[in-house]
Amino acid sequence: MDLKPSLDELLETFINKEEVESLVRSPGQIFKRKGGNNLAAIRIQCAWRRFRDRRAYLAYRKRKWAAGVIALTWLTYVKMSKARVKLRTTRQNHLENFKKRQQDFTRNWPRIKNSKRIIVHIPSLGFPEAIRAKMRDLQVRENFQMPRICDISDENVDVIYVSPIAITEETLQYYLKLFGLKKAIQTGDSKDVVDLTSRYKIVIPEALNSFPTHNMALSTILKYSPKALERIKNLIAGRDAYIVPGIMNHDDLHVADVLNIPILGSEPQISNLYSTKSGSKRIFQSAEISIPFGEYDIYNKEQLYETLAQAITNNLTVQRWLFKLDDEVDGRGSAYCDITHLSCYQSALKEMVKFGDKWSKRWAQESTYVKILEEIPELLEKFARPVNPQAYANWDDFLKSFLAQGGVLEAHPPSDSITSLTVSMLIEPDSTVKIIASGDHLHAESQYSCWGYTFPQTSAEPSLINDACLKIAKACRQRNIMGFINVDFLTYINVENDEQVLWAVDLNLYYSNIISLSSLIVYLTNGKFNPEHHTFEVLPSIDPNQKRNRKREDNNLRYACMSNKLHHSNLSVIHYSVFFQTCRALGIGYDIKEKQGTIFTLIDSLNHENMGMISITDDLQVSMQHFSQNLESLHQEISSESMQGRTNFLKASEEIKKLIELAAEEDEEYE
Repeated sequence: MDLKPSLDELLETFINKEEVESLVRSPGQIFKRKGGNNLAAIRIQCAWRRFRDRRAYLAYRKRKWAAGVIALTWLTYVKMSKARVKLRTTRQNHLENFKKRQQDFTRNWPRIKNSKRIIVHIPSLGFPEAIRAKMRDLQVRENFQMPRICDISDENVDVIYVSPIAITEETLQYYLKLFGLKKAIQTGDSKDVVDLTSRYKIVIPEALNSFPTHNMALSTILKYSPKALERIKNLIAGRDAYIVPGIMNHDDLHVADVLNIPILGSEPQISNLYSTKSGSKRIFQSAEISIPFGEYDIYNKEQLYETLAQAITNNLTVQRWLFKLDDEVDGRGSAYCDITHLSCYQSALKEMVKFGDKWSKRWAQESTYVKILEEIPELLEKFARPVNPQAYANWDDFLKSFLAQGGVLEAHPPSDSITSLTVSMLIEPDSTVKIIASGDHLHAESQYSCWGYTFPQTSAEPSLINDACLKIAKACRQRNIMGFINVDFLTYINVENDEQVLWAVDLNLYYSNIISLSSLIVYLTNGKFNPEHHTFEVLPSIDPNQKRNRKREDNNLRYACMSNKLHHSNLSVIHYSVFFQTCRALGIGYDIKEKQGTIFTLIDSLNHENMGMISITDDLQVSMQHFSQNLESLHQEISSESMQGRTNFLKASEEIKKLIELAAEEDEEYE
């Protein structure tokens, strides 16, 4: 009997088992025995101490966790602060070194531009991170400007092109043959081809695929590519060299510091400031250039409403108003609103007629202004439309971005016939200004974004444009701006006096697509842009064995229709060799002797979906016709009923046809 009986076994020995069990199993029986009060007090004290100590422990543990979080946050803050200070110091050093090199660059420029030199082309799109994050195929966009290599047309220039994408052997062979035509074009002999690969080098940063989700600009990727930087340093060692950037950011200064060479451009802060919509207005006003009615530096809703109401009141004949974000590009950040939807619009017009010349007085406008201001919020909510729904789905989305980053209000020209154009200039380090290209815009998907160009421009009087451009260049020089600049103009005929009106609407301080494409035209035609008359003239071939063709010499003017934004998803399944065989079968090619025909720029080596095309003839309308026909023919060849693909070929072709018809109608009216 070593084992103690259990409670159940003991209960089985009782006759009144139920009564005993109810007493035994009832709570608190242990405290009814002798010394029970002391035992109860001990139990209560134990429970209380346990509760008190656990509560204190939990509070301690919470404070300890909070202290750990605070300490970790503080350490992180201190480290981040040190990193920021270090980064700020580094950037300041880069900026100071940049300024010192620019001073030497300016002083030595007369010698450099006439001697052997290397140009390092970095076609980086250093947009703000918020804009880059929304851009698809950023690297493809950067590679639009591969024709920068055409700078080798100057015998004193060698080129290093930093490529934003990997380039296939097929693409390299194409450009090898294309750039090798330089001498053949000069002599008119297609057999006179030379190898110019010693004159240009293509450098591909090794970090190209290291940041697939960050959408980094090319200069940033190059910054993290020490092997590529080392190769460039070896290539430029002991020679005069400078960088021609794209859209600059601080990483361009870092790259320039590593390579220890100057940049043909301004400080990033300056170029980015005056490339905004509001910044460009400051330049234009300083230059006393005509700009659209409106206002800039708008940052809050009340200011927007009041500014719009006042602008409408002052200019009741303007029926559409545009809203443009400061930092957006390619027409992505634009919206418009037609004010004819105002219920008080007709009565406002009557008031304007009633007051006549006195309408400009505040007291005459007061009642109309108040009525318009009351309707503005509802008007914008119902009738304002973003130009690019893919970027901004509705007015509310657009308004949030508009108020966050600021923007401008612009009047739409009061005309149905409007032409937009771009003029590109170079402000050299010694302040010499050169107009290097001009072109009328082609619009396919939206009238507010440029899809391509006709080169050179023919829509505005050259003297009018040149006068405005030189004033703008002077205003830029006063702000220490140098390098490539592009001015966008709008032109229309004033119905009241039949005079041409020219408005400056945008300013971009970087190497643009039109500069890139026009440089390829110059290279492949041996031609020259005349900035005084805005004409492009080719030089006759110098082959001594060729008989003189007076007809060809008498018509040395050339015109081009061009774009580097062609897109067709079906091209991705076609090798370039097959594509060019198709072009030959369709009669699409380039005549070296006549310096006329079609040229392609291969942009997307990997996917093949994007490319550029230039159509050159001695007549502008013929160039546009060839361009349109080429697009339709190529689309028909690479597409089928079941596989049309995603493309802008047809929209572009339709737009060009409309322009040709419009030009034909104007010619008939003129005759």
